[in-house]
Amino acid sequence: MKIAIIAPGAMGARVAARLAANGVQVLTSLAGRSASSRARAEAAEMRDVPDHALTEAALILSIVPPGDALALARRLAPALAAAREKPAYVDCNAVSPQTVGRISAVIAEAGAPFVDAAIIGGPPQPGKSGPVFYLSGKEAARAAVLGAHGIVVKQLDGPVGAASGLKMSYAGITKGFTALGAAMMLAASRFGADAALHAELAESQPQLLAQLTRSVPGMFPKAYRWVAEMEEIAGFAAADPAAAAIYQGIARLYERLAADQAGEKREIGALAAFVGKPAASDH
Repeated sequence: MKIAIIAPGAMGARVAARLAANGVQVLTSLAGRSASSRARAEAAEMRDVPDHALTEAALILSIVPPGDALALARRLAPALAAAREKPAYVDCNAVSPQTVGRISAVIAEAGAPFVDAAIIGGPPQPGKSGPVFYLSGKEAARAAVLGAHGIVVKQLDGPVGAASGLKMSYAGITKGFTALGAAMMLAASRFGADAALHAELAESQPQLLAQLTRSVPGMFPKAYRWVAEMEEIAGFAAADPAAAAIYQGIARLYERLAADQAGEKREIGALAAFVGKPAASDH
């Protein structure tokens, strides 16, 4: 079986490796990709092919940063339109149902089936079963075949947008909580209350402190990727202006922390000191 994955980032390459270990030939496109992407693709046994050859796969999995999801669909639409046998296009990105609607329209115009997917959990790890691929839409069963090749799949009884709505809600809670904790840690440190806040959390909210101690340092090298995701969540919550404003604010916080992580690490250092862990590297 052939499955195409764009692109060989941290998640895409690990998913590819899991599929390859379970008998799948994984195709990709390395056009314009960095040396590190090419190295990940080689390690994951991904085969580089031109865009038109991607349509030889049964599925094309789009696993890219949220801001690139629509552009990728537009890029591959001509190849899909020209293909005699059209693969199912599976959008696995952290984008809102509204954005998924625009992506599905592009794919529908190319005449290919579309599956809305959401990945919850980190990249596949040896000896562990996750992450989970949630699927929705009338063509979702086409992507359920992933379950026979080492990927955990859960099919939702809902239209295109249901899987993405789940991802937005879940990420809004988990990454939103990390942002709230980081914002208050920084606020406390500005007024010399950080040690007292840590002590009070340890005494009265030990579970919250334990969660923040895990999630905040893990956020440092990922904050730049979460900016667009928080903006997508703001769009998802657009019917509630107050909620949308919260996530626009979180996007700006992660934007600032990403710049600090790449620069002087002043705020990153304060957060690392609060949780008692060294700041994560850029790598």
